[in-house]
Amino acid sequence: MRTLVIIPTYNEREALPVQLAAVRAATPQVDILVADDNSPDGTGQWADSVAATDDHVHVLHRPGKAGLGAAYIAGFAWGLERGYEIIVEMDADGSHRAEDLPRLVAGVDDADLVIGSRWIAGGSVVNWPWRRKFLSVNANRYVRLVMGLGVHDATAGFRAYRASVLSALDLSTVESQGYCFQVDMTYRVFRTGARIAEVPITFVERELGVSKMSGAIIREALVKTTVWGVHRRWRQLTGAERRAARQAKA
Repeated sequence: MRTLVIIPTYNEREALPVQLAAVRAATPQVDILVADDNSPDGTGQWADSVAATDDHVHVLHRPGKAGLGAAYIAGFAWGLERGYEIIVEMDADGSHRAEDLPRLVAGVDDADLVIGSRWIAGGSVVNWPWRRKFLSVNANRYVRLVMGLGVHDATAGFRAYRASVLSALDLSTVESQGYCFQVDMTYRVFRTGARIAEVPITFVERELGVSKMSGAIIREALVKTTVWGVHRRWRQLTGAERRAARQAKA
């Protein structure tokens, strides 16, 4: 199936060449969309130079830094308009290994959303301090408890969607960023009744560039996840959750 890998960038001039080369080597048949938020360091211009000589590389220039979620939403729209059947999210910094990409894409044969998971058997993280691992593991436990997703790594950003499930979502209403964006998208797919699977990956802490993670992104994820969980519980109590599930299966 025609596959598009979306790589959002903001000041990734140092890391992107390494990741782009790795993806092209591991999966030469896929297309890549670099969604650049007008990086001051020239990331977008460098990507243009690659796209000029490689038909599998494309660049989407955005007017400014608007966050990870907005970049992916724009990339989804770009891919859906051009008829791609599988659309993948992938970081530019090398934390998502290109060698795990074929297994992620292959999982779409049996699922509508395939999440590259750090927290299932066979998954792992490299070069993480214990505090960050503790935060991620327990954040995902909280998501499972509050939202009932049954997913071990709902905050994971390495994932593959079947295009048909993205087309079924109202992406214009997605405003979340960072970890929260990934939870939001997982919850939206879950509520359609679509099939969600997890495959193990090795997540490697970035060696090039600067992390975009911040306390504000973590707080947003905590607050919104709690609100969504309360809303879900209310829908269960009023029967709305069961009615929505029946409609999704109809």
